[in-house]
Amino acid sequence: MRALLLALMLMVCGSIAAEAAPWRIVKDHWDEKDEIGFGRFVTALGDSGCSSSQSCLRDPANPYRGSDGAFLDIDVDCAKLPYLLRAYYAWKNGLPFSYVDGVAGSRFGATANRIVSRAGVIDDGRGLDGPSAIRQMLGSVYSGTFRTDAAQDGPIPADFYSPALAPGSIRPGTVIYDTNAHIGIVYRVDQAGRIYYMDAHPDFTITRSVYGAQFGRSPAALGWGLKNWRPLQLAGARWNGNALVGGRYVFARNQQIRDFSLVQYRGTEPNPSGDERNARWSYNGARLGFYEYVRVAVSGGRTDFNPVYELQATMRTLCNDLGDRAQAVNQAVANGISAKLHPSAIPPNIYSSDDGEWEAYATPARDSRLKAGFVGFRRDLARMIGLWLNRDPRIVYDGTDLKSDLLRAYDRHSQACTITYLSSDKRPVRRSFDDMARRLFAMSFDPWHCVELRWGDDSPACPDQSGKRRWYAAEGAARHEVDRESGATAGPQDVDIRGLIASMPARAPWVQRLPGASGERRALQ
Repeated sequence: MRALLLALMLMVCGSIAAEAAPWRIVKDHWDEKDEIGFGRFVTALGDSGCSSSQSCLRDPANPYRGSDGAFLDIDVDCAKLPYLLRAYYAWKNGLPFSYVDGVAGSRFGATANRIVSRAGVIDDGRGLDGPSAIRQMLGSVYSGTFRTDAAQDGPIPADFYSPALAPGSIRPGTVIYDTNAHIGIVYRVDQAGRIYYMDAHPDFTITRSVYGAQFGRSPAALGWGLKNWRPLQLAGARWNGNALVGGRYVFARNQQIRDFSLVQYRGTEPNPSGDERNARWSYNGARLGFYEYVRVAVSGGRTDFNPVYELQATMRTLCNDLGDRAQAVNQAVANGISAKLHPSAIPPNIYSSDDGEWEAYATPARDSRLKAGFVGFRRDLARMIGLWLNRDPRIVYDGTDLKSDLLRAYDRHSQACTITYLSSDKRPVRRSFDDMARRLFAMSFDPWHCVELRWGDDSPACPDQSGKRRWYAAEGAARHEVDRESGATAGPQDVDIRGLIASMPARAPWVQRLPGASGERRALQ
């Protein structure tokens, strides 16, 4: 009998524990401590290595996982991930939350979307079902929600504002929007100004990288770039003893926000034409490219670079991106997509489609960001080499042979970063970082192609017949795209990083004229 009673008690206790605590709002706004707490929450998940929204919320890095009750099993793509994390944190901390639930427009196009409605979490006195409220919210937001004019304060405010590019303004929880329908959320900013982000994908996996040219620039009217959550307040609510009940949401206008700024769109230098394509940036008088300016400004002015360290850090980031791509390719092969007949058509917009298999397994957007990363890597390294050759004080290098040190570092990291895939005839094929760089613009994003073509290797092992190969040829122009917004298809760009290093000229001696009538000169390396 005692055993039976104990079993019943455990069942009752288990059922009680399975019910999540209701969402009760105990503060009418987010203060600085709440924003810091949210940032730490996002950082912990970012650093955890979790690979999906479900695994992130289950991860020990999530301090609230024990109060989820019947677990909040939610899979999200890139647009929904920032909203999920923000709403989840608000639920667990008794904070208010509101969101845009309707826009007139789409994920693409040349004009901004118009916000037509908002929804807000309002307690009627009984508390809210957190999981249900979050699921309802996630059903309303998508990448088009982010596509709003950063400069405008419409009748219905956007969820985000354009922040200053400054220390503390770009922080964990900041959102990054690419107008080609991709979104990331910042989880760490290091002392050198590198912005680390995580992003979800249509297959619901989460990956991580460092902000750069893979998030292309476009007009401010389309809202691209770095975004912070707009301050809000639950006004007119009454305290019923344990929660705020009722009320309505009011939002800070752009000019009321301390760190609101349009510098990421308009630049720091005079631009009489007002054309954002002519925007220029400089820091303490030094002219910088946009992504370099972001890093310097966010770090508070750190402009010194060690080329060897920068090469190693960038290769680690790109290696991680290549590993994420390998998971996507392997998933398509494992699920038999590459063995199927090729469809008679592919989506008109290859970067965003509701077609099931294409959306789940094709990688054009992922590949475009990867190519942009490699192109930016070579461009930035070439610039650092040029600065070193000109003895620019921003280059910090204490060695005696930069060319040799760069080659050694590149070769070491290239061999350490390898992808091994199983060929169509079941042989392991190993590719180094340098191998993949040379094949970058030949890699197929089409999930119906054999694994060899997916990795840019037109091997005899590939079983694809003439029909699939015609598709491979037809998709060549799209494989060459790096800037998807402009659709430029001039051909593969130079991503030969090793060749760049190997062709470095010797640095001319620094000639110092010594005092004296003879004009004797001393050459210093």
